[in-house]
Amino acid sequence: MGLDKDVKGMGMPWEDEYGYAQAVKVGDTIYLSGQLSHDAQGNMVGPAPLDAGNRILDHSNMQVQMRQSYENAKTLLGRYGATLDNVVEEVLYVTDMDAAFAVAGPVRKAMYGSQRPAVASTVLVTPRLALPAQLVEIRFVAKV
Repeated sequence: MGLDKDVKGMGMPWEDEYGYAQAVKVGDTIYLSGQLSHDAQGNMVGPAPLDAGNRILDHSNMQVQMRQSYENAKTLLGRYGATLDNVVEEVLYVTDMDAAFAVAGPVRKAMYGSQRPAVASTVLVTPRLALPAQLVEIRFVAKV
């Protein structure tokens, strides 16, 4: 017996290229794939400057990318009639921990509208994400 999955996407080319769902709802739980900082056309918002070898030169756009990643999560959650208030867990994957910690508190508090968001949160550093100019990716689990 299979699960009843309600799948949503954002129409990004990498959904078909990689072969995955941006969001899946099973029962009262919504799972969002890692969200990054793209606009509605799939263009990176606040791309990191890169050297000739596609290595990140600086992480000064961490805040811009983090905000857009949360905005994209809000869009997907909205397709299920949910909001960030429904989020119970998040995992932030970042390319620089110091840059992330410098902006994550204020960004998260603003996005969740709370000085202490009621969300379990984990931050992990990785040397690289899917796109070379990407500094952050955020995965969410929400309950409705």
